[in-house]
Amino acid sequence: MTIRLTVAQALVRFLAAQYTERDGARQRLIGATWGIFGHGNVAGLGQALIEYADVMPYHQGRNEQSMVHAAVGYARQSNRLSTHAVTTSIGPGATNLVTGAALATINHLPVLLLPGDVFATRPADPVLQQLEVPYAGDVSVNDTLRPVSKYFDRITRPEALIPSALQAMRVLTDPVETGAVTLALPQDVQAEGFDWPEEFFAERVWTVRRPGADPAELAEAVRAIRAAARPLVVAGGGVHHSRAEEALAEFASATRIPVASTQAGKGSLRYDHPQDVGGIGHTGTATADELARTADLVIGVGTRYTDFTTASGTLFQNPDVRFLNLNIAPFDGHKLAGLPLIADARSGLEELTERLGMHGHRVADAYVRAYTEDKERWEQRVDACFEAREADVRPTQPQVIGALDALVDESDIIINAAGSLPGDLHKLWRARSADQYHLEYGYSCMGYEIPAALGVKLAAPERNVWALVGDGTYLMMPTEIVTAVQEGIAIKMLLVQNHGYASIGGLSESVGGERFGTAYRFPSEEGTYTGAPLPVDLAANAASLGMRVLRATTVRDLRAALAEARDADTPTCVYVETETSDTVSGAPEAQAWWDVPVAETATRPSAVKARELYERHVSTRRRHL
Repeated sequence: MTIRLTVAQALVRFLAAQYTERDGARQRLIGATWGIFGHGNVAGLGQALIEYADVMPYHQGRNEQSMVHAAVGYARQSNRLSTHAVTTSIGPGATNLVTGAALATINHLPVLLLPGDVFATRPADPVLQQLEVPYAGDVSVNDTLRPVSKYFDRITRPEALIPSALQAMRVLTDPVETGAVTLALPQDVQAEGFDWPEEFFAERVWTVRRPGADPAELAEAVRAIRAAARPLVVAGGGVHHSRAEEALAEFASATRIPVASTQAGKGSLRYDHPQDVGGIGHTGTATADELARTADLVIGVGTRYTDFTTASGTLFQNPDVRFLNLNIAPFDGHKLAGLPLIADARSGLEELTERLGMHGHRVADAYVRAYTEDKERWEQRVDACFEAREADVRPTQPQVIGALDALVDESDIIINAAGSLPGDLHKLWRARSADQYHLEYGYSCMGYEIPAALGVKLAAPERNVWALVGDGTYLMMPTEIVTAVQEGIAIKMLLVQNHGYASIGGLSESVGGERFGTAYRFPSEEGTYTGAPLPVDLAANAASLGMRVLRATTVRDLRAALAEARDADTPTCVYVETETSDTVSGAPEAQAWWDVPVAETATRPSAVKARELYERHVSTRRRHL
C-alpha cells in the first residue's frame, strides 16, 4: 500500500514515528520542530507542519542560530536520546545554521537541520538567494554545512528521501557519530507529491548501544590501575551522555581514586563526594591541577582532552605518567598515546569496579589524606570568594555566583557558554546534581545561553533553569526572550553587566594586548576604547522584549532579586552590575597555563614581558608518546 503525500509531509510524518530506546526506556527521537519560514520552506515544510500539527509540535524562533542552540539544549538535557528539528528558508536563513551546527557537532550533541535549498529542477537560473559557482552547478550555500555536519544530503528527488532519512536517524542515535545532521531540501522537491510505502511511516525504534570493553583491553586497564600509586580520573562529558554518574561514584568510592572534571564533565560527582576534587586544567582548582601534575596514571572517562583540560600539554608533568582512556569513540580513546578502553562509559566503569573489587584494590591512605586536605583548603578559598563582608556594596562576579550558589538546590540547572563566567564557574560552582551544571565549552559560543535555556526548560519543565549571561553575550543574541515570553517558558536570566568582553580583556592584558578593543566604552583621543562606559541599558532592553526584570545594585538587592526570580512563573531577568576594579578581589587566578601565542617581536613593554613569560611556559610542554 502507498500513501500520496508531498516530500515535506512525508518527512514530518516519518519524524513523528521515530523513537529511541536505552536501558528499556523509550522516547520520541524528534520531540518538536523549530522554524522560521521564507520562500524556501513556507509552502513545503511550513504547510506540512500545520498539516500534521497533531503529531509534530512546532516552536516559532526569531533567529536561526538560536533555534539550533535551543534544540541542542533540549538534546543535552535529554541525554542525547531526544532532540528537535530546525527548518529554515534558503539563503541567509540556511547559512545562519552553520554556527549552531558546529556547536552541536563539536559537543557530540544530535540536532536535525532541514534548510530549504534552491530548485532542483532549475526553472530559472539563478533564483533568489542562489549562490552561482561557475565551476559547479550543484553547489548551494547549504554546502557550508557539510564540514560541520556528521551527515549531509541534498534530497533532489522524492524517492531519495527514504534512504537518506534512515541514514539521518542512524547518525542522530549513534553515540559515537552523533552531531548535526543536515537534509537540504530544494523548495520544489518539498512540495512535490509521491506515492510513499506505508512502511516508511511505521513506528521505528533506534536502540542506543552500550558496548562493553574488549576483554584484553579490560585486563590491561586493570593492571595499569593496580600498578599506579597516584592515579587520577578525568571525567568528561561522556560520563553524562552515558548516564554513568552512579557507576563513577561507585568506582571512586571503591578505589578512593580522586576524580577531577572537565567543563563538560563537571557534576559527574556531587561537589561534596569525598573523591570529587573539582575542575581540572586552565580553569580548574588548585587541588585537581596539583594532582594532575603528579599523577602517574590519568584515567580519562569520556573526555576529548582539549587544551583547557591538558593546560595546552603542560599539566601532566610526572615523567612516568601514562593515560588510560575509557571512551566509546576510538578516536578519543587513543589520544595521548593512551591505553584504549573502548566502551560505553557506564559499562566500562562497572566492569572496572567489578574487576578491581575482586582484588580489593584501593589507593594508599596517605594519598587520600593529602588530596582530602587540599580539597578542604580549596573550599575555604571558595567561601572567601563568595563572602560579601558588606551587603550594601556592588558585588564582584564571584559574589554574584556565590549568591546564586547559596539559593539553589539540586533541582536547579545553570547554563553558560562564554565570557569570564565559565572560568569562575568551573573553579567555584558546587554542583549538586548530575545535570545542574550545563556549560557549553566545546565551542564556547556567545549567544548560546538564552536559547539553550529554552530547550532545557522544554525538556525539564518542572525545573528552575538559569541562563547566566554577560553583557557581551547578551548583545549577541537576546532575541529568543521573545519566544520565552510568547510560549510562557519561565526561564530565569542572570544578566551580569561588566561593560565589555571581560574574559578577553583579561587575556589581552596577560598576552601584551593591553585590553585593546575589549571594553564597551567610548573611543579616547588615542584611538582606543578607554573613554566613559556606553550609556546602554540592557535591563530596559530585556524588559522591552517582554521579560520581567529585577534590578540589583548591591549584594543585598541581588540576594532578594534572585530569590524572587526563582519563585517566578514567568520569564524573569535579574540584572546586576559587578565591581570590576583592579583593587577588588575576584576568583582565584588560573591554576594552570593556556597557550595563546604572544607576539615574538614587539616594542611595547607589556608585549615584551608577556613574551618572556610565554617562552617559560612553552618550555614545559610535553608530547605524551
